[in-house]
Amino acid sequence: MTGFAEHRRVATVTLVVADYDEAIAWYVERLGFTLTEDVGLGGGKRWVTVAPANGQGARLLLAEASDEAQRKSIGNQTGGRVFLFLETDDFARDHAAMLDKGVEFREAPRFEPYGTVAVFADLHGNLWDLIEPKR
Repeated sequence: MTGFAEHRRVATVTLVVADYDEAIAWYVERLGFTLTEDVGLGGGKRWVTVAPANGQGARLLLAEASDEAQRKSIGNQTGGRVFLFLETDDFARDHAAMLDKGVEFREAPRFEPYGTVAVFADLHGNLWDLIEPKR
């Protein structure tokens, strides 16, 4: 089917956070992401996106929880499963840098048929994989 679906991509993923500024600081300082947008929407809401510094991959929309149901999902957006996958071309370099910046890894690096991987937690406990895929 030409024209339909061939020019689409997942561009932005929402991540519910407790506080905009705290989340911006964590992603920029600990993961080396870039703040790509921070636009006031009125009523205390903001459109805040961060992305890997190289511009590759989807952006994260940091959405401050606005009610109790949203606050309950902070840190557990996927029921305890790994939520996001941060790919790298050099696992050892990025693992060491993230440890130096205080990122909490939940396991030692392991070697899988698909690549080198280790699970880490973000500032609220959402689980991520740092992964260097096999090429």
